[in-house]
Amino acid sequence: MSLPTETKQYILANKPTDLPSLSGPSPTFSLETTPLPPLNDDQVLVQTHYISNDPAQRGWISKYADPKRLYVPPVPQGAVMRSRNVCEVLDSKTPRFSKGDIVLGNPGWTEYAVVDASTLQKAEKVPGLSETQFLGALGLTGITAYYGLTEIAKAGPEDAVVVSGAAGATGSMVVQIAKHILGCKRVIGMAGEEGKCRWVESLGADVCLNYKDEAFKERLKKETEDFVEVYFDNVGGEILDLMLTRMKRHGRVAACGAITQYNKSKQDGIKNWFQVISMRLEIRGFIVFDYMDKAQQAVGTLVKAFKEGKIRLGDENETIVDTKFEDVPGTWMKLFEGGNTGKLVTKLV
Repeated sequence: MSLPTETKQYILANKPTDLPSLSGPSPTFSLETTPLPPLNDDQVLVQTHYISNDPAQRGWISKYADPKRLYVPPVPQGAVMRSRNVCEVLDSKTPRFSKGDIVLGNPGWTEYAVVDASTLQKAEKVPGLSETQFLGALGLTGITAYYGLTEIAKAGPEDAVVVSGAAGATGSMVVQIAKHILGCKRVIGMAGEEGKCRWVESLGADVCLNYKDEAFKERLKKETEDFVEVYFDNVGGEILDLMLTRMKRHGRVAACGAITQYNKSKQDGIKNWFQVISMRLEIRGFIVFDYMDKAQQAVGTLVKAFKEGKIRLGDENETIVDTKFEDVPGTWMKLFEGGNTGKLVTKLV
């Protein structure tokens, strides 16, 4: 089979202020076809098989994002949309990789790409697991959950932990790590559907509450009657505000994400800020890249826990969507619709 000489790719055409637009006069992304550059020494030609979908990507393309306040450079207008992918090596001019190798890299929303070998990692083979797990549970998602609990929240057996977005990629790993690796005394999840709540409970949560239920606030107060030591926040907004009233004195909040705010040009304010003062709360934001020097330690711990049967990884903690390349942005948008259980992954077909 002849090697490709051009590729389809999605370009950031217009930076959104609210919910990204996939059509109309000012679409967020544009589909383009561009020639592939020649392969130079220490480079490889890769084909994308799977694309990671992450809420953080929304922040990278925001019209109002101040580059001085972002933890990574924003995606420039006119550039390929950034993402982490699982790829196959089609051609290589480096001893590091051979044709047919499955690798992890960041070529973005593109079918094919010529990339520097130094930017790729070979996907580890773990019996019983798909390589897509290294986009989620055994990748940045799992590392985020692990260090958010151990380094930021300093969670341990004596702690009760609440996690929002518990059916999502990070939240579902927080539940398992807190309960089965750290041995936290009580784990309470939040999710937006009853079916998702039951799944979160099957992972180890003592209870999972449907935040769309009319009785949610009352149920949360009952389940946290004695208050909690740790809150792992993935959503921000009203639920974060509410959780400030459910924390014990000297409680710790790991501020991981704010998905309820990403598509709002005007952010929700915090009304219960005095709780931070009166209860001497510690709220600490963090980014997974802060811990990349220890990433393999976390991945090793998670792989060991999987092999010992302490945590569950498999089809149930991934939502893999078969997607034509023309529909890549639409699959990504499912993140903001609550359309996934566990990690949302695009599979190019």
